[in-house]
Amino acid sequence: MDKSQHTAAYHRLTAALRRAREAAGLTQADVAAKLGAYASFVSKVESGERRVDVVELAALCRAYGADLVALLRAAKIS
Repeated sequence: MDKSQHTAAYHRLTAALRRAREAAGLTQADVAAKLGAYASFVSKVESGERRVDVVELAALCRAYGADLVALLRAAKIS
């Protein structure tokens, strides 16, 4: 199995995260402030440069006010 970070499914996930952030009207800096992280963290997650784990994914969804399962379905992951 390829590393998930380099698959089409992972690309769909990062795109879904970006869309959820934008739909929430948040900038990367806004999200970083909510998470207590740097804006570069959000940027690297969205670009696929940094792999996001399930705990981080859940935190991002909470910051966006997005349902995790719905986000995965939108990305055609589940």
